[in-house]
Amino acid sequence: MDFIQTLILSLVQGITELFPISSLAHSVLTPYVFGWNLDPVFLKENFLPFMVMLHLGTALSLFIFFNNEWKDIISKLCRGRFTDNHLLYLIIIGTLPAVIIGFLFEKNLRFMFSNVTTAAIFLMINGFFLYGGERFRQRGTKTLNDLSYREAFMIGLFQCLAFIPGFSRSGTTITGGFAAGLRHDEALRFSMLLAAPVILGAGILEVPHLLNNSITGTFHTAIIGGIISALAAFLCVWLMTRWFHKNEYTAMFPFAVYCWLLGGIILISKLI
Repeated sequence: MDFIQTLILSLVQGITELFPISSLAHSVLTPYVFGWNLDPVFLKENFLPFMVMLHLGTALSLFIFFNNEWKDIISKLCRGRFTDNHLLYLIIIGTLPAVIIGFLFEKNLRFMFSNVTTAAIFLMINGFFLYGGERFRQRGTKTLNDLSYREAFMIGLFQCLAFIPGFSRSGTTITGGFAAGLRHDEALRFSMLLAAPVILGAGILEVPHLLNNSITGTFHTAIIGGIISALAAFLCVWLMTRWFHKNEYTAMFPFAVYCWLLGGIILISKLI
């Protein structure tokens, strides 16, 4: 990938990972929209690790933005307050489904990443998922202190839908939070906190592929992309938190409309 392609894909990743519009779908659709003829070897062997590096940049921005929560978790662990760390256990339990399903279906996911039509269809379905989830769960009152471990696991199951390009990780977990009765802002907060361990786990598995690959400059290009993605993601999570505070019951609607429009346009272009 050249620098312009890296810049575009990194910005798209940083924006779409935290906005509930599916970063995986956009990683598939972006080369198609711009007409890029990427190296088939790169797509087969290094596209997923490259995207994971961009995700690591996103994770860094999340750690910085939510540093108070992570500092509190680490502080309690260092002081041996293992029974007084409800948020940590919620994150661990909410992460388990993604760890298990991701480990079992990694090869299938690689194959799905190159299917533009599938990504467009599921992106449209994601729009209905976002719209329906918010419409039917508009009166959540719980905070994370009220969330049970069973409900955290259920939200983790929602998150597994995001392994399908088109479904948004943040969108599925936010919607899962609505279903569990969380307030809009608390559903967003838990979604962002859940992202870090999933992204870091993927990085541990995939970054070594970049280090050992035979394509000159891929690793260094991915590092640049990760930095760009981190900056874009930090801005987006700031915008998301403000948006959810100001639009308590209609926060997801614009994102749903975007998914319907983009998915529909891509499908029409494939038919013409």
